Amino acid sequence: MGILDGRKGIIFGVANERSIAWAIARALHEEGAELAFTYAGEILEKRVRPLAGSIGAKIILPCDVTKDQEIERVFQTLKGEWGGLDILIHAIAYAAKEDLSQPYLQTSREGFQLALDVSAYSLTVLARQAAQLMEGRSGSIVTLTYLGSEKVIPNYNVMGVAKAALEASVRYLAHDLGPRGVRINAISAGPVKTLAAAGIAGFKEMLHYSAGRAPLRRNIDAEEVGRAALFLVSEMASAITGEVVHVDAGYNIMGM
Repeated sequence: MGILDGRKGIIFGVANERSIAWAIARALHEEGAELAFTYAGEILEKRVRPLAGSIGAKIILPCDVTKDQEIERVFQTLKGEWGGLDILIHAIAYAAKEDLSQPYLQTSREGFQLALDVSAYSLTVLARQAAQLMEGRSGSIVTLTYLGSEKVIPNYNVMGVAKAALEASVRYLAHDLGPRGVRINAISAGPVKTLAAAGIAGFKEMLHYSAGRAPLRRNIDAEEVGRAALFLVSEMASAITGEVVHVDAGYNIMGM
């Protein structure tokens, strides 16, 4: 018996076997959740399908979160196959390479709009669709953020601004979704070696710096984020919504 037996969830944002989204998927699957997955483009499809298949997922769908029609098709499929939804994991973020490699001051209008659309607004539109399938089911939504939303992290640039918008969205969505019995929270994970992290200049130095200064004197791993997500979507967190939970070995509390 798992704590998520009978629960159904969808994961947006698996990139490969090292991604945080995949660690979350495995944690939820091990506790009994039936999962669906989405992918954006053929390259990611080739990575996501084998992973999803390895845990028996039957629903694996294309979804570009900048296209409302694709989002609607995903949730129409879920409604037809499952009738409802209990869990949504939002692990999507993107900024153009040039907007991460140059100072924030130089961010282009197009780059700003793209980062905010994919990394922040996508949560709002996915939550709107999911809420319709979650009513009466004590649904839970979890998204991923990072300390760059609160503090200046060199080379994080426009993504830090996007994550700040994401965290504000979590609070406003918690207010809107609460009367429906739907909870939403964010996990602010410490640096983890993922495909997304590879796009941030100086990431290896960031890992070394964090490990040396975090109260636990180490970095975290994706599995620890997975377990935090498991807690947040379970009934153990039934009174928690609108929160940003830091899973970073305590690094965020440090001043010097």
